Amino acid sequence: MANEISMDQIKALRDKTGISVMQCKKALEDAQGDEEKALILLRKKGAEIAAKKSDREFGAGVVQAYIHSNGTVGAMVELVSETDFVSNNVEFKTLAYDIAMHISATNPEFVKKEEITEEAKKKATEVFAAEVEGKPENLKAQILEGKLDAYFKDKVLLEQEFIKNPELTIAQLISNATQKFGERIEVAKFVRMSIGK
Repeated sequence: MANEISMDQIKALRDKTGISVMQCKKALEDAQGDEEKALILLRKKGAEIAAKKSDREFGAGVVQAYIHSNGTVGAMVELVSETDFVSNNVEFKTLAYDIAMHISATNPEFVKKEEITEEAKKKATEVFAAEVEGKPENLKAQILEGKLDAYFKDKVLLEQEFIKNPELTIAQLISNATQKFGERIEVAKFVRMSIGK
């Protein structure tokens, strides 16, 4: 390899991701020092690690709350992990707090796509079906699907862009945490409350 990876590069990537020094170093080496490519490699690796751990059982977790400074909106989230070793970690609790804050700000309806009810899909389809009228027949289904995906992206927590770092979705944020902690992590449920709603 022509360029030597500096400790400053490794530290910068670690600060950005929270992932171990060794994983950051390896990603930078594989990306030949390109930080953007290294980030992509780390996200890909994180998704692979999360997929491998998807059948593991949850045995621990935390319930974390966030109340906005004006006291009119707040959220509680249950973030689960495999062991209390991870769930008792300050960084894990901070992740739960950040997700609760995100929920307060964005008001999602579902944790993941699979939770979208048939009734919600039917109502949205009825609304968007009118918008595709007059479009070419061979494109109607594709346009309707695109509109539904865009609509539900804002309603599904894991699909939303993280408010503190829009480069990451909540799913990617959790995937990074899975990679960092070495355990499966998942949002089990959440509730959001606001005055007058």
